[in-house]
Amino acid sequence: MINEAQAKYLNTGESKNPILEKIVCPKGYKLTEVGVIPSDWNTYRISDVVDKIVGGGTPSRNIPEYWGNAIPWVTVKDFTTFNPNQAQEYISKKGLLNSSSNLIPKGVLITSTRMALGKAVIYDVDVSINQDLKAVFPKKILDTKFLYYWFQKNADLIEELGSGSTVKGISLSDLRGMIFVTPLVAEQATIAKALSDIDALIISLEKLIAKKQAIKTATMQQLLTGKKRLPGFGEGKVYKQTELGEIPEDWEIKPLGEILKIRHGKSQKEVIDDNGVYPILATGGEIGRTNIALYSKPSVLIGRKGTIDVPRYMNSPFWTVDTLFYSEINNNSDAKYIFYKFGFIDWYSYSEASGVPSLNAATIEKILQVLPSSKDEQIAISDVITNFDEDIKLLQVQLVKTQQIKQGMMQELLTGANSSN
Repeated sequence: MINEAQAKYLNTGESKNPILEKIVCPKGYKLTEVGVIPSDWNTYRISDVVDKIVGGGTPSRNIPEYWGNAIPWVTVKDFTTFNPNQAQEYISKKGLLNSSSNLIPKGVLITSTRMALGKAVIYDVDVSINQDLKAVFPKKILDTKFLYYWFQKNADLIEELGSGSTVKGISLSDLRGMIFVTPLVAEQATIAKALSDIDALIISLEKLIAKKQAIKTATMQQLLTGKKRLPGFGEGKVYKQTELGEIPEDWEIKPLGEILKIRHGKSQKEVIDDNGVYPILATGGEIGRTNIALYSKPSVLIGRKGTIDVPRYMNSPFWTVDTLFYSEINNNSDAKYIFYKFGFIDWYSYSEASGVPSLNAATIEKILQVLPSSKDEQIAISDVITNFDEDIKLLQVQLVKTQQIKQGMMQELLTGANSSN
């Protein structure tokens, strides 16, 4: 990828680059102003491969009839929550005709020249755009999806080329002047198809993870409240009314203080050791290592100050600092089950500070919780939920690997390092 210095050098119109002149060109490749590329590839500026770039605008918000549900009106906000078939706001035909906005046909690449620099999207429906966006209409020698992946690969570079102290923007002249390396349009389509296929895999993994997480949440809500019982538990049992609602008759309500004791973390200054075997934990995660454990049994940790709504489960020795509570779970309760119960507590409602959120150990121990009387049932419930966690973690690892593969593919396919032919 061209770096910022190269891009600015190339935009000056200079015909020679002394650094590139020293590169030895292998067989089947040629030396160009951006480096070595396949012999059948060519270098262009964006302006050479684009027919036109069209901007947009905003209808007057003081005229209600300019707004409605007729035409999707795309802004930078839609890049974050991208849906190829809709936008967050809509304008009317009158709004389109009485503003500088333009109707962009479906399938045309849209990019931002102010905020979210380097981002690009392609809609499956006709849309209008605001003044921060530009629609790029390529010539016949350029495949739109190939251009779309070029934007993805060069997003960081485009961001670096932006200017502005508060909100970054890139001028059309700078965008048009960027160097673009491309094969013939048929190979462009082949490359875009390969990248589109791996995108489809990434999307399918993301959807599967979201589905698994939704099922896990629903399962937790059922199992942790006793509304659903696992096989081997609750046969012949009925439900009873309590101050926390209807629960199984063989379940009980207890303050957390009868299940666990909240303990304070300690300063790590005297125990920190870069070569230590145990983690030193704060509310934001691990901050160091030590060879001395503050606690060695399974425990549920919760922030005392700052981030107070992210419980953590530990089943190996650890040290916590003063801003992170840990818990001593009694022998009749399962620590992993308690961890999952912590995830459903509205911790901010128990905060005792108007500024930085903070919790008090005594307050935590007074919180009432519904739980099975049987530790075996607690373990069975936590095992079911843990299986969901493990499945989701495997999918997340697969997703990260697939995303890394895509990055490698873009680096090779979009630079000609590995031609798709």
